[in-house]
Amino acid sequence: MDLLVEQSCARFAELLASKSSVPGGGGAAALAGAVGVALCSMVGQFTLGKKKYAAVEEDVQAIMEKAQSLRLALLELVDADARAFAPLAQAYAIPKEDPSRPAALEAATWEACAAPAQMVRLCAQAIDLLEEMLEKGSRMLLSDVGCGALLCRAAMESAALNVFVNTAALGGKAGDLEAEMDRLLAESLPKAHRIAQAVTARLRG
Repeated sequence: MDLLVEQSCARFAELLASKSSVPGGGGAAALAGAVGVALCSMVGQFTLGKKKYAAVEEDVQAIMEKAQSLRLALLELVDADARAFAPLAQAYAIPKEDPSRPAALEAATWEACAAPAQMVRLCAQAIDLLEEMLEKGSRMLLSDVGCGALLCRAAMESAALNVFVNTAALGGKAGDLEAEMDRLLAESLPKAHRIAQAVTARLRG
């Protein structure tokens, strides 16, 4: 199977719209996060080398290096999320009377949680980078910082839904993972909103 991230934008959207389980919400979330943090890098590209921002050039370069790492990792998660679906579907297909079903289902469910949980973590980091870029990046690209924050926020919330749809089947065993997701959401979603609000306020005076 060809990698989903190697498809054109049009083809990826077509696959999302099709009667197929993958790509689905998880892959879409990862892609949205990658696009959001890519905007952080874009702002940095237009900031580096400008005399006005010479004092923060090293900081901006460091932000860009981290943003590139996050972007590549999020793109990898598009396909990682898709790969986790088949084992889960196979586990659900095991007859309920089969004694191997509970263990197989639990293992596959945990695996299905892995990619979206990592998306949540990476998007939280991306929002931190965008917050710093808001203060240090080119004033000419404020709107791109805001767009990046909102995309990462949407990606983070969407990825969390893909965690919770699976942890619901794990019951109390997933308590620690759900607590981590709740903490990250509580910390980062308001931050992304504040970034967007700050951008709007500056743009509209």
